[in-house]
Amino acid sequence: MTQLDTVFGPDSHYGWRPADSRFLDILDEPFYRLLADLQDLVLVESSAFWKKRNVKFLNLPITTDTISSPMGRGSDSVPVSVDLFGVKTYLADSMQFMLEYGCRLNGPGAWYIMPSFRGEDADPTHLNQFFHSEAEIPGGLTDVMTLVDAYVRHLTGAAVNEFGSRIAEIAGGLGHVDAVIGADRYPRITFDEAVSLLDDQPRFVRHEDGWRTLTRAGEQELLRTVHPVLWVSHYDHLSVPFYQAYAGDSTRTALNADLLFGIGEVVGCGERHMNGEEALRALEHHEVSPASYDWYLRMKRARPMRTAGFGLGIERWLMWLLRSDDIRELQLVPRLNGIALQP
Repeated sequence: MTQLDTVFGPDSHYGWRPADSRFLDILDEPFYRLLADLQDLVLVESSAFWKKRNVKFLNLPITTDTISSPMGRGSDSVPVSVDLFGVKTYLADSMQFMLEYGCRLNGPGAWYIMPSFRGEDADPTHLNQFFHSEAEIPGGLTDVMTLVDAYVRHLTGAAVNEFGSRIAEIAGGLGHVDAVIGADRYPRITFDEAVSLLDDQPRFVRHEDGWRTLTRAGEQELLRTVHPVLWVSHYDHLSVPFYQAYAGDSTRTALNADLLFGIGEVVGCGERHMNGEEALRALEHHEVSPASYDWYLRMKRARPMRTAGFGLGIERWLMWLLRSDDIRELQLVPRLNGIALQP
């Protein structure tokens, strides 16, 4: 099936598919009026959350020569390259490396919300252009997981407090939010524990040469049988990006974690290599050329620092909050790769 096939099929309930009149048709749709309000709330409440912690916002470019994804063999992301006045560059999938730099400018950390770009076709769980809420702080994996717990709880609580009745009308109730706003800390299991709970079944656990990862069906099974909001940590290192720190002396597992709820992974986080030597070792382990990462290695050599960070897919959080079945509904203005769209 091509991207065009997915565009011109039957309309979904809210009509996510691009059409000449879509931008006018949705103006009076309660779903999209609420979506606009929730997008504003995410920015306002994120600013308030980080202000209390003295974590500074950074204005960052959307182009980069130092791509962060796909830098793990288990990644489902394809980078987007562009020719900018004769120079090949990439549209950012993440600006995590620059947020690590931001930690060296501001001790308590750095954050941003900005668009991210991916090269694969959009589908019910992936967008070609989505909004990323990312932050980097001093500390380790446990520190950032605790921070994500607080951030997700804060955003969700604020949304329910301000728009609860409208969310309930769209989502068919508010029962699904209880597991998020009612807990100070979400349950945590390791990847090895997850594999054991899933009996290492092929439809739940994908096996490749030297690494494993969870399938979407595996994530859903964990959410069904363990808890509707769940951390899975310490994945096989070759399945995650090189920049995640190693867990101990072994190179087998990573100091990373995914927060699963709704669609599955909504937040990904991890601790980073502290210095340039550790980062270079990981690049070689993952068979990634260090050429584009020279500045990153130099930064870590000149200013070693233990940091950890996360990225939350805003549309994935909104999809869960509004109980949508298709993430493509969570765009006011659709964007699909390879198709000219207006507006």
